[in-house]
Amino acid sequence: MQPGSRRKAISVTSALPMKDGELESSLSYPGWKVVLAAFFGVMVSFAAVVPYTFSLFLAPLHAAFGWKREGISLAFGITAMTIAVCSPGIGHLLDRFPPRRIILPAIVLFSLGLASLSLLTARLIHFYAIYLLLGVVGNATAQLAYSRTVSTWFSSKRGLAFALMLTGGGVGSILLPMLTHFMITAYGWRSAYLALGVAALVVGFPLTALFVRERPAGKAVARDQAVAGMSFAQAMRSPVIWVLFPSVLLYAFSANGAIAHLSAILAGFGAASGAAALSAMGAAGIFGRLVTGYLLDRFFAPRISFVMLLLVCGALWMLAHAHTTGAGVAAAAVLGFGMGSEVDVTPYLLARYCGLKSLSVLYGCSWTAYALGAAIGPVMVGKGFDAWGGYTAGLVELLAVPCLIAAGLTLLLPAYSSAHKSLPYAVPEVLMSPSAIVE
Repeated sequence: MQPGSRRKAISVTSALPMKDGELESSLSYPGWKVVLAAFFGVMVSFAAVVPYTFSLFLAPLHAAFGWKREGISLAFGITAMTIAVCSPGIGHLLDRFPPRRIILPAIVLFSLGLASLSLLTARLIHFYAIYLLLGVVGNATAQLAYSRTVSTWFSSKRGLAFALMLTGGGVGSILLPMLTHFMITAYGWRSAYLALGVAALVVGFPLTALFVRERPAGKAVARDQAVAGMSFAQAMRSPVIWVLFPSVLLYAFSANGAIAHLSAILAGFGAASGAAALSAMGAAGIFGRLVTGYLLDRFFAPRISFVMLLLVCGALWMLAHAHTTGAGVAAAAVLGFGMGSEVDVTPYLLARYCGLKSLSVLYGCSWTAYALGAAIGPVMVGKGFDAWGGYTAGLVELLAVPCLIAAGLTLLLPAYSSAHKSLPYAVPEVLMSPSAIVE
């Protein structure tokens, strides 16, 4: 960066009448329209639709085609691994082009893919092919795709903005299963797939087309902001990344290992216990995201992450020693609160430590780490069940160990300014702030 260009950016900032916090706290601030659009986009995205409705189609598809549950479930594994492989590439595209150009075509393909399942044939390969497509475009419709745009609009309120955006996924995880169950019961599974496809298109596409744009920049400032942050290669050489990504993987191992087996762990308390626990977990997750978003704007983010990961560990200990339905539901609620919180922290930390230059591709790589942990955790818990003859307290307690290690790793993260100074160049905080950008 040339000295003159930096002086120009600073002079632009000084000309603005309000500081970041005052500007972003106003309800008339245009960035909140972007957040609202992102909320609804995430609400009907892959992240809310596929994980939370897939199991509702198991019985109908078995009845319609005679497919075994294992064969049907393989489709979920295909889409999960496709997400893991494709997320960094999607992130790279989001960093190179305006996110709206990536999100809108992805919404169309995702919606058409879902709707086309209403025409599903008895060939299982047809089912797999559609879920492969959903995995390819899935994260281009979810929070990964919207995070970069939201980041450009916020600095002092970035944590809250992320939290509100991600809350859309929590709301979708509650509403979409209800819609799917109603459609299957009233009109059949084919109509349910069609309804999900239409909902994803009708809700997500127009709001994204109208409001999801990165904040406009003056030409002089735009040149500086384009280099404000680490390149992907520089970020991958940073110790911060090699602390953060293993932490994400270990946390995903523990959390998803518990979620995948939660209903079975609580089955001894009655058939309704698992459903009650999952509902409590979803509601607590929404609350956790909002609380964490508020805290991230006021306290050092790695310490917030440390506390929330300890909460997840505590929830697993509670689950291991739950002897009543109430205790199991309480453990699930604490687990949901901690998990909802941790979802906020990763994109926030990446933006603070690495800047916006390669935010999306780095966030995509964190999704790959998360997917690996999420794939391994449930399998290892299943192996533990087979070896120990049940969901013993010791097995569930052991599940907390990777998450405890993840919590410890967050304590190794440096101050934001220290991370910047470790680069070959410094990232001026003024250029990571939306006050440096003018209409």
